[in-house]
Amino acid sequence: MCGIVGSVSQTEVNQRIYDSLLLLQHRGQDSTGIATMDGSVFHMHKSKGQVREAYRTRNMRALKGTIGIGHVRYATKGAADREEEAQPFYVNAPYGIIFVHNGNLINTRELERELFTIDKRHTNTSSDTEMLLNVFASELNLESKHKNLQPENIFSAVTNVHQRVKGSYAVLALIAGHGLLAFRDPYGIRPLVIGKRTHSSNQSEWMIASESLVLENNDFEIFRDVLPGEAIFISSDGQLLSKQCSERSILCPCSFEYVYLARPDSVMNGISVYEARLRMGDLLAETIKKHINSGDIDVVMPIPDSSRPAAMQVARQLSIEYREGFFKNRYIGRTFIMPGQSQRKRSVRQKLNAMGTEFKNKNVLIVDDSIVRGTTSMEIVEMARAAGANKVTFTSAAPPVRYPHVYGINMPTRKELIAYDRTIPQIAKELSIDEMVYQEVEDLTNAIIDKSNVSKLDLCCFTGQYITGGVTEEYLNWLETESSS
Repeated sequence: MCGIVGSVSQTEVNQRIYDSLLLLQHRGQDSTGIATMDGSVFHMHKSKGQVREAYRTRNMRALKGTIGIGHVRYATKGAADREEEAQPFYVNAPYGIIFVHNGNLINTRELERELFTIDKRHTNTSSDTEMLLNVFASELNLESKHKNLQPENIFSAVTNVHQRVKGSYAVLALIAGHGLLAFRDPYGIRPLVIGKRTHSSNQSEWMIASESLVLENNDFEIFRDVLPGEAIFISSDGQLLSKQCSERSILCPCSFEYVYLARPDSVMNGISVYEARLRMGDLLAETIKKHINSGDIDVVMPIPDSSRPAAMQVARQLSIEYREGFFKNRYIGRTFIMPGQSQRKRSVRQKLNAMGTEFKNKNVLIVDDSIVRGTTSMEIVEMARAAGANKVTFTSAAPPVRYPHVYGINMPTRKELIAYDRTIPQIAKELSIDEMVYQEVEDLTNAIIDKSNVSKLDLCCFTGQYITGGVTEEYLNWLETESSS
């Protein structure tokens, strides 16, 4: 999971990109980078760490230009602590291209061989983003050789990328002297939203970002989503062209974006994240009624922040008092995207505090958005009991996470997942929970899709069904070996 943003403007874009990355900080805290284009000249700054610490006044002043892209990263491929792995990435041929990417490729072994033996290109990091950039650069070179670069050459290169690459990818790229390119994988797994506004000169200005809140915060109207398999090219003077570059495109967005990753005030693929989470709570309440005696519960409590909408609806549907018993330290990063298990466990206690008066002698129903490794859940249950809870019932607004997510979320090995190869009673025992209820897969699907135009979701971490194909037992074993090395 990463956050990306790009803008084509009539004025300097450095501050706009910076402000947008602050809004996307929840999508990655390992590193960040901004690149701008001034005519055909690139300016770039990238660094480890979060946005507020990464940029100084001198860095911002050097980022000149009216077109730019930005990135925040948390590592799913490549090392988290190497500045060389930070995005954007750059290649000087053809034309000069700067590139940011949100997602994960699953055929990197094949691509690595092809780049070396066929494309004669070298990658200097273990990042699949650098690999994707070099595949695109190679294809663009073939399509535009001995020609003046035209949008059709760019779209043909993207078509060839779709044929060579498997996995999830939402991409923004600067092509020196020409403009901004955006494209999305044929399944639209990772989000990408376009915003538009009219400058005082009556020329169009554009923003493209991972989440709609970025556009709205910058006073852009939501224009539409980049379609799965589509490429969008915006010239330096603000002309937008688009083309469907895949014959097999079908919208199948990642369900975990709506469960946990995205901010609740975003709309992606025409679906409000906040409203989807409210519906998750409504449907979870119905499942709770089937499995436990809700009359024994005194209060419903969320784990702040992303489970709050679901918890409010659970309390409402069960006619049980809603209370806030856990309080969050806003200065600690999201524990799910901490880079190591020991750091995740340590940060839970730093991040959350249980208020004793809300727990003492009460039977509490705790609602979380999801349970992945179980580290956070185990610590939370211990905190609730230490604060005086009489009985702890734990519920998840998402189904059991039983399988690795290979499309850009850091849950790569089966042995890390608390629900892998365990029944729900076994999970409850492992986490020392009195009673436990998970959302049903069908209910999660209905909660997200509801009345939208989306007909299918990526549910791979819940079902083990990988929509792109290519995820075999051999691949998962290789991935686990790579993750442990």
